[in-house]
Amino acid sequence: MLTLGIESSGKTASAALAEDGVLLSEYTLNIGLTHSQTLLPLVAEIFSRTGKKVSDLNLVAVSAGPGSFTGLRIGAATGKGIALSRDIPMACVSTLEGLWYNVSVFEGYVHPIMDARRSQVYTQAFCGGRAISDPEARSIDELAEEWNGQDDRPHLLLGDAVPVYREFLDRCLRIPHSYAPASSLLQRASSIALLGESMYYEGKTVPGDAFSLNYVRKPQAEREKEAKGLKEFDIVHDHSAL
Repeated sequence: MLTLGIESSGKTASAALAEDGVLLSEYTLNIGLTHSQTLLPLVAEIFSRTGKKVSDLNLVAVSAGPGSFTGLRIGAATGKGIALSRDIPMACVSTLEGLWYNVSVFEGYVHPIMDARRSQVYTQAFCGGRAISDPEARSIDELAEEWNGQDDRPHLLLGDAVPVYREFLDRCLRIPHSYAPASSLLQRASSIALLGESMYYEGKTVPGDAFSLNYVRKPQAEREKEAKGLKEFDIVHDHSAL
């Protein structure tokens, strides 16, 4: 069982190759280049260095969101191209679940938090080896207040929103909390590949042309367009102005 994992939901571009639960290789770059520049070369390099061939693949697992809209689309397009050309299935792996998998042995609450801008984060809570909430976009202030109301089990935070809000969280959180080390803090394709393999055996994969992304919330341009349309609707129907 040979699986290619692709992760491009954030600033890091990452590709990994796993076989029967064993990580063969992983390449990750966090140097500010666009994923369109880095992702395909990483995938090519990973096959070259491991001696494996694309024709050996049984599955392509791709981070399916939430995250950067552009990054997710680049990863999806790359994964679809490979899967459709080989007629093999794909696994739509949650970005947040992938982050949790980085630290899945942690006993306590795990909170992946990804920067969603405007004082919001994409997040999901995990505890006892399972998700205990759904993926959502939340205000960091609301989250801190919610976490302070939970029990005294330790809380572990990780994701690209940690550097953004760490000072705020240390000031506001009253529950025992810590942060994942740099090696596990950000998204990794190895977690996507290994989770994808589990999904394959659980019958949770899809054909390449059925792969879909989960943005959790609509792109900003679409939200602004809807807001503008609603405002114009209100003006048109404001009879008090006549």
